[in-house]
Amino acid sequence: MSLFGLKFGKKKLQEEERQLQANNRDFNLQFEYANNSIKTSKYNFFTFLPLNLFEQFQRIANAYFLFLLILQLIPQISSLAWFTTVVPLVLVLAVSGVKDAIDDFNRHKSDKHVNNRPVQVLINGMLKDEKWMNVQVGDIIKLENNNFVTADLLLLSSSEPHSLTYIETAELDGETNLKVKQALTVTAELGEDLQKLTEFNGEVKCEAPNNKLDKFTGTLTLRGEKYALDNEKMLLRGCTIRNTEWCFGLVIYAGPDTKLMQNSGKTTFKRTSIDRLMNVLVLVIFAFLALMCLILAIGNGIWEYDKGYYFQVYLPWAEGVNSASYSGFLMFWSYVIILNTVVPISLYVSVEIIRLGNSFYIDWDRKMYYPLNDTPAQARTTTLNEELGQIEYIFSDKTGTLTQNIMCFNKCSINGKSYGDVYDMSGQRIEINENTEKVDFSYNQLADPKFAFYDHSLVEAVKLSDVPTHRFFRLLSLCHTVMPEEKKEGNLVYQAQSPDEGALVTAARNFGFVFRARTPETITVVEMGETKIYKLLAILDFNNVRKRMSVIVRSPEGDLTLYCKGADTILYELLHSSCDSLKEETTEHLNEFAGEGLRTLVVAYKNLDEDYFQDWIRRHHEASTALEGREDKLSELYEEIEKDLMLLGATAIEDKLQDGVPQTIETLAKANIKIWVLTGDKQETAMNIGYSCNLLNDDMEDVFIIEGSTSDDVLNELRNARKKMKPDSFLDSDEINIQFEKSSKKPKIVPDEQANGVYGLVITGHSLAYALEGNLELELVRTACMCKVVICCRVTPLQKAQVVELVKKYKKAVTLAIGDGANDVSMIKTAHIGVGISGQEGMQAVLSSDFSFAQFRYLQRLLLVHGRWSYIRMCKFLKYFFYKNFAFTLVHFWYGFFSGFSAQTVYDEWFITLYNLVYTSLPVLGMSLFDQIGLDTSYWTVVNQFFIWGSLSVYFAITFTMYSDGMYLIFTASFPFVGTARNTLSQPIVWLAIFLSITLCVLPVVGFRFLKAQLKPTPSDKVLLKIKEAKKRPPPPSPKRRLRRTSTRRSGYAFSHQHGFGALIMSGRNMRPKSPFATTGTFSPNSDKHKHKGL
Repeated sequence: MSLFGLKFGKKKLQEEERQLQANNRDFNLQFEYANNSIKTSKYNFFTFLPLNLFEQFQRIANAYFLFLLILQLIPQISSLAWFTTVVPLVLVLAVSGVKDAIDDFNRHKSDKHVNNRPVQVLINGMLKDEKWMNVQVGDIIKLENNNFVTADLLLLSSSEPHSLTYIETAELDGETNLKVKQALTVTAELGEDLQKLTEFNGEVKCEAPNNKLDKFTGTLTLRGEKYALDNEKMLLRGCTIRNTEWCFGLVIYAGPDTKLMQNSGKTTFKRTSIDRLMNVLVLVIFAFLALMCLILAIGNGIWEYDKGYYFQVYLPWAEGVNSASYSGFLMFWSYVIILNTVVPISLYVSVEIIRLGNSFYIDWDRKMYYPLNDTPAQARTTTLNEELGQIEYIFSDKTGTLTQNIMCFNKCSINGKSYGDVYDMSGQRIEINENTEKVDFSYNQLADPKFAFYDHSLVEAVKLSDVPTHRFFRLLSLCHTVMPEEKKEGNLVYQAQSPDEGALVTAARNFGFVFRARTPETITVVEMGETKIYKLLAILDFNNVRKRMSVIVRSPEGDLTLYCKGADTILYELLHSSCDSLKEETTEHLNEFAGEGLRTLVVAYKNLDEDYFQDWIRRHHEASTALEGREDKLSELYEEIEKDLMLLGATAIEDKLQDGVPQTIETLAKANIKIWVLTGDKQETAMNIGYSCNLLNDDMEDVFIIEGSTSDDVLNELRNARKKMKPDSFLDSDEINIQFEKSSKKPKIVPDEQANGVYGLVITGHSLAYALEGNLELELVRTACMCKVVICCRVTPLQKAQVVELVKKYKKAVTLAIGDGANDVSMIKTAHIGVGISGQEGMQAVLSSDFSFAQFRYLQRLLLVHGRWSYIRMCKFLKYFFYKNFAFTLVHFWYGFFSGFSAQTVYDEWFITLYNLVYTSLPVLGMSLFDQIGLDTSYWTVVNQFFIWGSLSVYFAITFTMYSDGMYLIFTASFPFVGTARNTLSQPIVWLAIFLSITLCVLPVVGFRFLKAQLKPTPSDKVLLKIKEAKKRPPPPSPKRRLRRTSTRRSGYAFSHQHGFGALIMSGRNMRPKSPFATTGTFSPNSDKHKHKGL
């Protein structure tokens, strides 16, 4: 039963197996499955006040002041009016409550936005527009191209042949390449026939909700027959439908049960180290307060016993007090009330105001504003600012965070000549920027207008019909698994399973070799305006072992050719001996490309003999239909034909980094911040980006690759790496070994260990699963934390969170996680600080984050400027605040020795009430909000002057008001000291005393600061001195240099699509019945008679 958002009643049983029927809500409701609404908010209208007050009174200080208020209501011990505690307490609770209400209101808004998205649901034989939140398990829904998947669905049918559906999973694993899902044949027959879909009553039995993105097991029972279900038939929430007009799906998991939400992790309450320090300080001050009260209570008991009898006229005992010891007991509680200002409740109000102010600085920072999509930085949580200045570990996603999700054909090497660089008239290479002249592709009507290239010599080679150049681009237009889409004539859209392939085919398109259409047997290419149809005879598919792919085609002229592209280390072993000299030249170009962090491929070809090929294709057919050893037999045949290849050249693709990523990483590394990259991408791709953005470099002693397939293998690899970095760590005398040999259940903190050089670590998701087990996690932490850089590839969203949690567990360090997709939400929630980038993968990461902005480079300013300033300001504030309150409170302690320990106050009640809230709040807040590190003159700026003199003005204004004749006439009992202020402040001796007091207090401070700056200058003093000298003698402008990396390592294999996609193309299962431009002859964009209408 739900009452006001709170759950009561018996706990829901753990689900072991899910059972549901399509189109049968009544049947499915009996299992009480979650509906598709999600909830991230904490309160509703009715629960806000009680729950928020309950949370606030869990703070020690708030509970303490509530206790004080109760004490003040007891006449025997109350020496102050009740309002001295109530006013500040209500103010604190109100400020915190309003802030919490605003935060939760924003969470309600984001929940409402997601839950109210529209989707078409099949209800009573008709498609009706419903909100996402109303979708239930067992419903059949319709999705269209570019729609987000509403829930975890079983794919029933689609518009594509054989009910294939193309999806993009960037939200789940960060990969932008397309993946293919296929429905069961028995459900594919349903098509989009609403009558058949309504009558569909299949029953599904499957596993309970879990967080495994790559696994699903279940069965579909239909008309007495059982059909196996696996992950290839599932569309998961968070995916996006691509290149598919429509599809129908059956809801299996909804809302919080979906795999995306299961991977999101729990929202935890994040507290800063300052919060924890404040709690410790408050407890220490409580103990100090209790000690002072005990001393004064004992003093009162002794004084009353020895002297009090003689002062009964002036200090009579309270009613019911009949002994000195009892009087001392009551005085203890009276002094608890009087000395309560040593733990001021306004401390928490001031802290919240400072944090709010520093949050506004982040929101208003124009240097963190991204104008291209009008995105400012945003502090979504106001309580974590100062923690930004303490970050030691950064966990970053790759795709969309470090990179832009954009692949660009950047350079190439053809027949020993390198293309892509631009030179001036003197032959010097110049930097390419937005002002550099682009190649004009207007002569090519089918060119992609977004494609940019700057080396005009390559276009000239194409126009001059250079044979190697034509063969190079012909290979790029034929050797791939890209699917074209041409809804309007000439408007080509490529759906590539690998973004690298899309970039290569687009490059060939712009240089005059336009891949136009394909069928299972043919590929249509427009070569320099002439349409040619090649017969596709075989696709020798890619896999992780081969690291290459080939196609065998027959040209319109009847020539048989094998075209191959792949990793240079693999293809170089397959080249004909006549290519040795060309191989050396190409290798030099590859090293240069790798030095710039580009992703490289080598391309080669081979002309085939007709008789040999007919024999080979016969044996290929036999191998492909073999029942045993099929993969091995095919692999042998591939190896046989892919020999004696003729080298054509190499391609270089730039996985475009976000602006300023290498420089940001370099700066953060100087601040001793360690960066770990956690990505769902392939190992080669992740390492490639590691080199591109200066995380990895050739100056490192070694880059360890952990890829063991068993627990023992992983353990040995980790230990071997640690042995190389620090051999002494295996000695029995090592302090960490000694520490962990002692039996204790409490997790121990692993001290930092220094390696004997600079190292990097790369670990795969499969190996990471073993390394995160209980007996290996300590080994992983010790080895990884000795490395400067750690890259975890092929990791699931949950593994990202587990890695962050592991470092939090064993390292006394503040962690930050940054990402832009739904697959990053779990680690963003787990880390001490979560940063979301509003990128191309949606807004889920931003909605779960503490801070957000549009570009990774802004992280540098967030940490090193805002984080550092916030932390130092908060530390100065605490010192200042406790100083002024101890100075105020100890006066009462000292006064107790002169007033018979009778709990009398030096100040009147209104002064005590307003001291922290009004009189002394502005100067300390001004310093905490406007202090700038390194600028000592900031203490004397206009802002500080305003706050200091403003506070004095407010003090005198309130004092004269309270002691005025008018207040006395209106509130005689509360303001009896009429005229006191006028009489006192009219005496010159009072002003002399004030002046001397200020002078005596300020002089030691000024003198100390002057001597310290001369004898032992701080870093700020040194910087200020350098700035002054620099202004007198400005340095010459430093020459601009290009950020390059000299490298002997060739870039990783830029090819990341799934094994088996070639077989899918050859089978024709993904082809439409008709294909545009499938006729022979010529095609010229400028010729009207050869124009065709697209489908």
